[in-house]
Amino acid sequence: MGLFELLLLAVGLAMDAFAVSICKGLAAGKVTFKEYLLCGIWFGSFQAIMPFIGYLVGSGFEKYITLVAPWVAFVLLSLIGGNMIKEALSPDEEASPGFDIKTMFMMAVATSIDALAVGITFVAVPVEVFNASHIVNVLFAVLVIGVITCFISMAGVKIGSVFGDRYKSGSEIMGGTILIFIGLRALITHLDRSGTLSDGDTIFGMLIPLVGTLLGSAVIYAKKNRISDSVRMILVGCGSGIMFSIAVWGMIEPAIDGLKKGDSNGVIPVTVFFLIGVAVQLLLDFIVPHTHVYPEITEGPKSGLAPEIKVMLTEVIHHIPEGITLGAIYAAHFMETEWISSTIALVLAIAIALQNIPEAIYVAFPIREAGTGTGKAFFMGVVSGVTIPLLGIITVVIVVLFPAILPFIMAVAGGALIYTTIEEIPHISCGKDNDKGALAFVAGFAIVMLMIGYRGIM
Repeated sequence: MGLFELLLLAVGLAMDAFAVSICKGLAAGKVTFKEYLLCGIWFGSFQAIMPFIGYLVGSGFEKYITLVAPWVAFVLLSLIGGNMIKEALSPDEEASPGFDIKTMFMMAVATSIDALAVGITFVAVPVEVFNASHIVNVLFAVLVIGVITCFISMAGVKIGSVFGDRYKSGSEIMGGTILIFIGLRALITHLDRSGTLSDGDTIFGMLIPLVGTLLGSAVIYAKKNRISDSVRMILVGCGSGIMFSIAVWGMIEPAIDGLKKGDSNGVIPVTVFFLIGVAVQLLLDFIVPHTHVYPEITEGPKSGLAPEIKVMLTEVIHHIPEGITLGAIYAAHFMETEWISSTIALVLAIAIALQNIPEAIYVAFPIREAGTGTGKAFFMGVVSGVTIPLLGIITVVIVVLFPAILPFIMAVAGGALIYTTIEEIPHISCGKDNDKGALAFVAGFAIVMLMIGYRGIM
């Protein structure tokens, strides 16, 4: 391993520390130079120490380190992230910047424990920067890793503090959410035996829709008054158009192509699973208590859940087919499926992200208007969108392990997306329940889909 490879390795190892440093800046708001330096030294030191320990213990412990590291990172980051969210939502507690020894130690361990395995690789792939002994080269390597991590972490704290100083409670919630997601990603990647989630494109694609949710929820800090009815209707129309397009051209049409074999037509099985997707979404409407806030319609069983939770659950239900859609299309991308374009995954991820912006607004603004604090309203908006990457990850893993089910999963997602879209539009426009109308639309759509699919033999 030469100097160039070492530099690339150091930057790669620093990325988790960089993300966590941004979270620290978000939570702290105003940060002094001493705190920048403190954060950099903590992360840089541990990022250097861990590979050196890995090198010393040798490859004999590699299996155990690889097994334990993701669980340690998940537990520590979840504890820290959950505590940040708890402090932000508590009206009685003033959240501290969190640069104390206990907090920084936990974060430094969580972000650097994977580097133990990197140190082990120094045994098999020696560092050869200087014409000197092996130990001298290893010491130089860990020094470079530590210094680069230190500076990158300091930059992360600065970036986070710029935003966090203006939007304190929301920033701390966002930071805590990111920490939990980083820990969850490490754990799921470790448990995924298909190797899918080690693919950078897949991880990146899972996060794109969540960015849309964060942006939509963050609008609550920029706009203090409610969204006007005319603006809301425009957002509903635009979001509905995006959802409908994703369902038809992103899911249903490719699913039919995927099931075509010789002279046979895939439209019948796609129609069946399309209707199964509708049935699943209708079942969720019946079993999950939720409130469509603008028409003030509550569906599902009676429940003692808080009103804001029911509002959030409405968008969670809507996001379920989006998560399945995202997972299916990225599984197809990972498997290089011939009947799906290689660029469609990124396009659909961006489309879902755009549609998530108004959906997050529909959660955050009504909850704040009902008297809930801005920070909590922002948090509820963000949480409503977490369903998408989580279900996306689960769907990716299932489809990669069982590739034959891909077109059926896509048909299910297409049906659920269309039902959800058609059900919601009259809710917003006229304030009436629309389950029957949505089912009638689905029936008409399915009939024409069958007719068009079999146009060559009719």
